[in-house]
Amino acid sequence: DPKKKYPLKFLIHGGPQGAWGNEWTYRWNAELFAATGNYVVVMINFHGSTGYGQKFTDSISGDWGGKPYVDLMKGLDYVEKTYPFIDKNREAALGASYGGYMANWILGHTNRFKCIVSHDGMFNTESAYGTTEELWFPEWEFKGPPWKNRELYQKFSPHLFADKFKTPTLVVHGQNDYRLDVSEGFQLFTTLQRLKIPSKFLYFPDEGHWVLKPQNSQLWYKTVNDWVDQWCK
Repeated sequence: DPKKKYPLKFLIHGGPQGAWGNEWTYRWNAELFAATGNYVVVMINFHGSTGYGQKFTDSISGDWGGKPYVDLMKGLDYVEKTYPFIDKNREAALGASYGGYMANWILGHTNRFKCIVSHDGMFNTESAYGTTEELWFPEWEFKGPPWKNRELYQKFSPHLFADKFKTPTLVVHGQNDYRLDVSEGFQLFTTLQRLKIPSKFLYFPDEGHWVLKPQNSQLWYKTVNDWVDQWCK
């Protein structure tokens, strides 16, 4: 209905060397996100995404909160201007893995969203380095370990921008996540609670970096959609 305004779910993919594609998946399913409450769903392939050449993919390394964040904000600006049925005052940002990192980064850099969902995201770049099973990855992405390139780790660590946090946030994490330890989720949630920002923690004692069990997936979708509805409906 062109006469109505619709809320928006802004999905941020993980990887970060990955991409949204024309495919069906039961995890982070755009159709399911749209169907629950007549939401507009926006998904952007930012700098670092695959499918646009190796140079484009490699451009995110050493620049986690730089060009990708600019791409996401410019992309959202574009769809807001292009589609008048989008309600700019009822938008939610949701992401997992790198998308969770970007959700945390967004927390400290803009207040344009009514709420945020941060799933299995990196909150503190230095502590994440010391607890991951994939040690080569932060050394590649941040150009070495923290004691050799501390400036870059601190430049793009969401926890150092907590003084700017204002947006209500749902934190999701699995106990068996060895890629990004559950302590990253607890650090974020503790910070939000300490700042008295409306927040909730969805904890899975039997999941890892992905929510794979059907019953847990049902709970995940219900909790995430209920959270967004609470702030955007």
